[in-house]
Amino acid sequence: FFQKTLTAVKTWFTLFGWSKGQNPISIPYSLRRDVCIVQLTIAQEKNFVRKLDKDKGFYEMLLRLNGQPLPGMAASQSLPPNPVERMFHLHWQHSELLSFLKSQGAYLSHVMPEFLLAPEDYKIWVEVNTGLRVGSMRSSGKLSGKQIFVLEDNTFETMSKRAWTDVLLQIYKVFVLPRVSSLIVPDPSSLESLQNMPGIKSEPLCSNIYSRYERTILIWLNKHYEKNRKIVWKDSQRGGIPPMRWIVNFDQDLLDSLVLAAQIAAYCPYLIPTHFIKMYTDPRTQEQFLHNSLILVKALHAVNLDMDIKV
Repeated sequence: FFQKTLTAVKTWFTLFGWSKGQNPISIPYSLRRDVCIVQLTIAQEKNFVRKLDKDKGFYEMLLRLNGQPLPGMAASQSLPPNPVERMFHLHWQHSELLSFLKSQGAYLSHVMPEFLLAPEDYKIWVEVNTGLRVGSMRSSGKLSGKQIFVLEDNTFETMSKRAWTDVLLQIYKVFVLPRVSSLIVPDPSSLESLQNMPGIKSEPLCSNIYSRYERTILIWLNKHYEKNRKIVWKDSQRGGIPPMRWIVNFDQDLLDSLVLAAQIAAYCPYLIPTHFIKMYTDPRTQEQFLHNSLILVKALHAVNLDMDIKV
């Protein structure tokens, strides 16, 4: 599940994160490089200057999605030549990033700034804060008296990958999802009046799992599924019209591909006779779930919305 999430995040930010075309990223490697890269060969200079392709750095991406730069953070920065001073600067920089995202509504209390550092900077950070030499870091997951996590190399890489993925997911949530206009989505009570099914409230505090904007998407999914299930599968070849359902999450309720197919059919009805009527409307086996997924992917390919989607 995590690998699929990682792939989806990487694909979206590669395609849409930057203002001037695609920018392939790897998590966490290119992100750590973009915010941490310094020229270590010019020892005579007082400062090392981070140099990146224009409009391709991490903070340039954040500027595009946010509409304004991170307070107190320049896109082009100078880093101290001393490794310890550089590490402290980058740790402060990551702390400011996390604090800013939290102030915008991101859920990142589990992500510590040191998890966003490059491995060599993380080792320096541990050595400075615990007195442990790099060669003696053998206790994976150990928590010292100073509340410092001491992680072995492989464990740190796993933690860093998860931390950067969560940062990108929360950036998407606080800067991209709010662009979904609630004005174009009917009131959730309209579902109740039409089909006597419970609605999904969009008030900010009615859920501790999904944000207001995520619940807006759930409302949209419910609306189109209930409206289109009898239209899309009225001539179904594999099970008839699917039953009414209440869509309340983005994993279990979408597994059979029927809900997503109903959304696509709302905008591309010509795909109904060529693709969607061949779907199982009450799938029960893994083979039937796979069958539906393959049809959905073929439908996306037919309208050139493949985006490197894999079943």
